[in-house]
Amino acid sequence: MDTPLVKKEVILRGIGVSPGVVTGEVLLRSSSGVRIREWTIDEGDVGAEIARFEESLIATRGQIKKIQKDLEKRTGMGDASILDAHLMVLDDRSFIDEVVAGIKVDFRNAEAMVKAVSDKYADVLGALEDDYLRERVADVKDVARRVLRNLVGEKEATLAEVSHRHIVIAPDLAPSETASMRKDLVLGFATDLGSPTSHTAVMARALEIPAIVGLREVTTLVENGDQVLIDGNKGVFIVNPSEEQLEKYGKVAEARRTIQQGLTSLKHEPAKTKDGKEIHLSANIEGIDEVDVLLEYGAEGIGLFRSEYLYLSKDKIVGEEEQTEVYSNVAERLAPAPVIIRTLDLGGDKYLPEAHLPQESNPFLGCRSIRLSLLYPEHFKSQLRAILRASVHKNVKIMYPMISNVGEVDKANKLLQEAMEDLDALGVAYDKDIDVGIMVEIPAAALAADALAKKVKFFSIGTNDLIQYTIAVDRVNERVAYLYEPTHPSVLKLIKMTIEAAHKNGIWVGVCGEMAADPLMTALLLGLGVDELSVAPAAVPLVKDAVRGVTLERSRQLVAEIETCETSIEVLSLCRKLIGEIAPELLELI
Repeated sequence: MDTPLVKKEVILRGIGVSPGVVTGEVLLRSSSGVRIREWTIDEGDVGAEIARFEESLIATRGQIKKIQKDLEKRTGMGDASILDAHLMVLDDRSFIDEVVAGIKVDFRNAEAMVKAVSDKYADVLGALEDDYLRERVADVKDVARRVLRNLVGEKEATLAEVSHRHIVIAPDLAPSETASMRKDLVLGFATDLGSPTSHTAVMARALEIPAIVGLREVTTLVENGDQVLIDGNKGVFIVNPSEEQLEKYGKVAEARRTIQQGLTSLKHEPAKTKDGKEIHLSANIEGIDEVDVLLEYGAEGIGLFRSEYLYLSKDKIVGEEEQTEVYSNVAERLAPAPVIIRTLDLGGDKYLPEAHLPQESNPFLGCRSIRLSLLYPEHFKSQLRAILRASVHKNVKIMYPMISNVGEVDKANKLLQEAMEDLDALGVAYDKDIDVGIMVEIPAAALAADALAKKVKFFSIGTNDLIQYTIAVDRVNERVAYLYEPTHPSVLKLIKMTIEAAHKNGIWVGVCGEMAADPLMTALLLGLGVDELSVAPAAVPLVKDAVRGVTLERSRQLVAEIETCETSIEVLSLCRKLIGEIAPELLELI
């Protein structure tokens, strides 16, 4: 009798984008697209062909809206707004007009034109070195695939239809595919491609499905039915794990659960160092639905309310009354804890089809954020009035994004004064002493921090953009991602310069970028003099544990040590060494 073949164990390392350890059976997803036929149509059939294309757009929009509603129900949060990018593609007049023109002028059928135009868009976007635009390739392909399926009458085989528990392995997953996953059956997923900031990764975290991306050739190494193990914390993927590996990771998973449970006990404890320095630990949120979550994790208010997501979730410009209602609800629920509302940060990677803004070749360096708000002062004043009306609870603060010079602050404050005068004329109450701050996320703002500090009551350092703009690196471009380094000496000098200028002028400084949410960076930021940290709600316990494990004196010693470092690797090594001393349990979670 033949001996059963024992498959070899293979260990791969990718990018862990959603935490958790799971084992299960492979469900391999193909990357093959929709098979279509191409033909030439008669001139008399042009109208009918265009109508058929428009009907497919309507059907696709309905499908995406249905997925959005289902996702909102399952996550209980605003993550369904991620699929607005798909709706933007459907509303893109350039895309639609080019398909229609091909039908009219070239007499080609709708399927042929949708494929040709979408392929061209995907190729152009994929060649650009911009994180947002590169990620839009997946959106364009996903939407085109849905439109083509509706044109040819082909039913999509979704992950929601799979009836057994499995781990999805695919070249890549479109956000809509991730959104359709059944959490009770999909144990986890892994892909050849992807980045931590992709919409698919965000979806995985929202659904709390362990996931790894960037495994390159994982689809060529597995078959349907293979047993695999995913460690979404560390990015470890094991094909045909041995009994020893299963036992090892079973213990790892149990240890992590124990650590997480221990961290929940810190919920009502202050974020205070061992020698008595208290740090204000806030949360970054996108919508009102996340208030319960931040309270559950023990955050002390909101350090960054991303107001633009109110617009993006509605897919339209939101009126003053609706904005007031949302801001007031949040402020009332959290009072007296502070609520810092960032004014619209549209542009760059966040656009509204209704706004009809011109396309830009490099949107991250274009008319976005405060620049866009100042270009449309009436819309800006409408938002400022809404924030002011919510400020009657005396805990609301205003923050301007992407400030690069004093002139922008002056112009924004002038419009704020006009908004106050509007409310005075109507007899509407508001906090006349409301604090105004700015995001420091451009090197120019850090270098001009002394002048800017004289104009505002606080700074919040947006490290994500500050790092990218300082090093000139696209962090999701795999060819240069290794250069994206929060501990780069130049970045640290800009942060230090900003904090020193703020304190010299008597204002406080927070950090609201991803650097704030990394416990490895906590002591470093404390030593540099940061007064507030604002992080994703789930990161609050980890950061609080790091704060409570160190002294301010030791944090300052760390800063003194890194000032002699010449490389980011040296700095990171010292940070890791310190966290190993003060809170070694965190090393298992990060």
